[in-house]
Amino acid sequence: MHPAEFDAVYVRELEIDDIAPVYHLGEELFTSDLYPYLYRCWDEWEVIGLYNTDPEYCLVAEIDDQIAGFVLGTIITKASWTYGYILWLGVSPKFQRRGVGDKLVDGVIARMIEDGARFMLVDTDPENVPAVKFFSRKGFGNTRQHVFLSMNLSKHEHYGRLIDYERQKAERAGYKRSRPIRTRKTEGITNEVVLNGLISESPITDEQTPV
Repeated sequence: MHPAEFDAVYVRELEIDDIAPVYHLGEELFTSDLYPYLYRCWDEWEVIGLYNTDPEYCLVAEIDDQIAGFVLGTIITKASWTYGYILWLGVSPKFQRRGVGDKLVDGVIARMIEDGARFMLVDTDPENVPAVKFFSRKGFGNTRQHVFLSMNLSKHEHYGRLIDYERQKAERAGYKRSRPIRTRKTEGITNEVVLNGLISESPITDEQTPV
């Protein structure tokens, strides 16, 4: 299909009914195997929080009444500098190469310029090569990479001690459950209670003796 034949991309502010679709689109895009940094940071509160604090910088793109993409941003003021910050940008795989990302970024930058931003920031997972190329094409530069370190806590000595403790606790609990329940010999006590219950306070006369 020729680009001119594509349906128009309509950009508007995020609405409350868009929160769930935007969150699920982010889940589809920011997966742990492809982009672990984005995966760790993305949750529903990212969408809800920015919708509550910066709704004017939270935009969605629609094509044929379907959510085609989203951008979530904020304004940061430090001393005399005002920064526009794009935190999240996502485009549905169904609508890529349709100019969705361009319209979203252009829209949010225009709003931030109107609100006094004089510098733009954006970050992404270093492995997200398409995003890096996209933002470079949009004029972003001066690339800096974060360094992320990780530790497998199952190999940590404290983790090992905790596992041993929990295992021993479970074994002790299992031992207690498996022990036979020893009860006191109650036959004589039971008989005494039954007899006492049958004896009235006054002696039974011959006339009261049941036949």
